[in-house]
Amino acid sequence: MRILLVEDDNMIGRAVEGSLKDSRYTVDWVRDGKTAVDTLAAQPYDAVLLDLGLPYKDGLQVLQDIRSRGLTLPVLILTARDDITSRLQGLDNGADDYIIKPFEMSEVLARIRAVMRRTGGSAVNTLDNGVLTLDPATYYAKRHDSGENVPLSNREFAILHALMLHPGTILSRSDLEDKVYAWGEEPESNAIDYLIHALRKKLGHDSIKNVRGVGWLVSKKSEN
Repeated sequence: MRILLVEDDNMIGRAVEGSLKDSRYTVDWVRDGKTAVDTLAAQPYDAVLLDLGLPYKDGLQVLQDIRSRGLTLPVLILTARDDITSRLQGLDNGADDYIIKPFEMSEVLARIRAVMRRTGGSAVNTLDNGVLTLDPATYYAKRHDSGENVPLSNREFAILHALMLHPGTILSRSDLEDKVYAWGEEPESNAIDYLIHALRKKLGHDSIKNVRGVGWLVSKKSEN
């Protein structure tokens, strides 16, 4: 899952970026509102963590721009503005959550998972397609027929999470590279193939299907 972090405070930005990466998320970090808007126009993201007090363009203006362009991705505001007017403005303008600084990263991570569950129409913590269960809180995958919990590497988790969020949908090599690699990280030409191979070795060859020349997918529950 790829997240855009919009934060102008270097200390907070480094801490949040590090925690997100430790939690298997792919992160791009920008430090002002104008760059955030330009970045969102050029690159798809799964979620945005948005400060409000930003240079060049205020966070509320960034949020309004996101929603005015019809983008429905989750936006979580991380801000020191704790007055009720700012909270109402943020939520009424389309934010999915509003978190006051200072915060614990464990809570931010839990709120990201909760927002992603709501976005996916699920009330449970795990992703399940009838063959596999993936737990974003523990980064373990499990096959139903064996019941064994299997640990995944950061990039293995990122690929399987992207596929499990959209069961039945083919994701191309570039789609998966976007989920796994942040700015400045250049994948080798066969990196995605290697990661898919590693996942199949851990979870079974039928866990991920290849559509030759197009991409990969996991099946929907109804297809199993």
